[in-house]
Amino acid sequence: MSSRRRVTLGVLGGIFLAAIEGTIVATAMPTVVEQLGGLAHYSWVFAAYILTSTVTIPLWGRLSDLYGRRRFYLAAIGLFLLGSMLSGAAQSMEQLIVFRAIQGMGAGGLLPLGMTIIGDMYTLEERARAQAWFSSVWGIASIVGPLVGGFVTSAISWRWVFYLNLPFGAVAAYLVGSALVDRPTSGVRIDYAGAGLLAASVSTLLVALGQTGSRDAVLAASTVTLLYVAAAVLLVAFLAVERRTTAPIVPLDLFANRLVSSATLTGFLVGVAMFGALAYVPLFVQSALGRSATRAGSALTPLLLGWVGMSAITSRLVPRLGFRPMVIAGTTFVMLGFFGLTRVTHDSPMLFLYLALGVAGMGMGMCMLTLLLAQQSAVPRERLGIATSLGQFSRSIGGAVGVAIMGSVITATLSAHGDEPAAGVLELALHRAFVTGAIVSVVALASAFLVPSGLPLTRASARLDESSPSTSKL
Repeated sequence: MSSRRRVTLGVLGGIFLAAIEGTIVATAMPTVVEQLGGLAHYSWVFAAYILTSTVTIPLWGRLSDLYGRRRFYLAAIGLFLLGSMLSGAAQSMEQLIVFRAIQGMGAGGLLPLGMTIIGDMYTLEERARAQAWFSSVWGIASIVGPLVGGFVTSAISWRWVFYLNLPFGAVAAYLVGSALVDRPTSGVRIDYAGAGLLAASVSTLLVALGQTGSRDAVLAASTVTLLYVAAAVLLVAFLAVERRTTAPIVPLDLFANRLVSSATLTGFLVGVAMFGALAYVPLFVQSALGRSATRAGSALTPLLLGWVGMSAITSRLVPRLGFRPMVIAGTTFVMLGFFGLTRVTHDSPMLFLYLALGVAGMGMGMCMLTLLLAQQSAVPRERLGIATSLGQFSRSIGGAVGVAIMGSVITATLSAHGDEPAAGVLELALHRAFVTGAIVSVVALASAFLVPSGLPLTRASARLDESSPSTSKL
């Protein structure tokens, strides 16, 4: 097997681990609570993972640009497996939260660094197909995660939900570590001040967003407001540091590139709309539409299938049509899916809901793959890591913002109709949340037109072909 194929298989394995973690753990958590207690800390098991994985995304990308991909990809896998091993051995909910934070730090590097490594090894046309494989792996992992989690938890133990990561992660680390060759170290000093300020700003923002609109919020409204102010102040300080340093953790001149800035904005808006709404679709199916928990758990399957299928098609269309038409088409599908979602009521057949989610998933498959390729093609090789990470980071932040906004809409509606029948009010509240997502999707479609129409696909491919190889045998 060639070195390039070994690295690709290793990266696919790492992405599978990061993808399945989100669904497999959720399935095991009711059993975890029964054995460890700490129901009040339930949400923090997920919040800690999301927080650290989001905060570290741009850091992994920039460090890999400065010092090479291999060592930081292996470090990311190592942290992920360490967190997995410790999580499986946790004796309390507090320990599990801390260990999940460690696991999340590693997960923050698996996806963006994996995509960056593929960007190094493949031309633009080849990369489009390779990134479609990633989308397929992600979709498969999201579907099988609940099934595997339920089986392992009931047949063995919830601890093996985490322990199963160890052998698969070790194989992925071996494949990448044995075949991937780093570039020589650049010798540039790390921007510690910028990294610290960015991490502090994003962490503060995510904590504030998690408390906004939550009926189980533990912080007072005034404290949440102060957190938002603190996040803004830290962001201003971060920007000031980045303008002065010679090797910024996030080079601000990237945003002067219209393709990078427009793709980042569109990715953020799509993340607000799509990922914000997805958090509430199972609740909508079970509590508002009155369907079973099984139906609620499988409600997102059409979206995932649409995402995977359209990613495969998009991988062949992007090199021919360019980025702008595909982004516009993708955001149009997302918008149509959302407007279909706003028309679903308790009297609607489930087929209508599945159709709306499938259309939205097709749009996501077109958008996310195209935006990733656009950002990668717009920068030279030495900035490929931070450009790739920036796209993932913007979508993650967009998802957190979307969940907070729609959670606030739901909470406000429930509070205003407190004396009315619960099911009807919840349906109304979720309907308004989906309407909010539909409005944001319209804005996302408008931002898609900012993507430059003319794109140097041939020059982008040539630039990557001329760059030094990242594997010993290509």
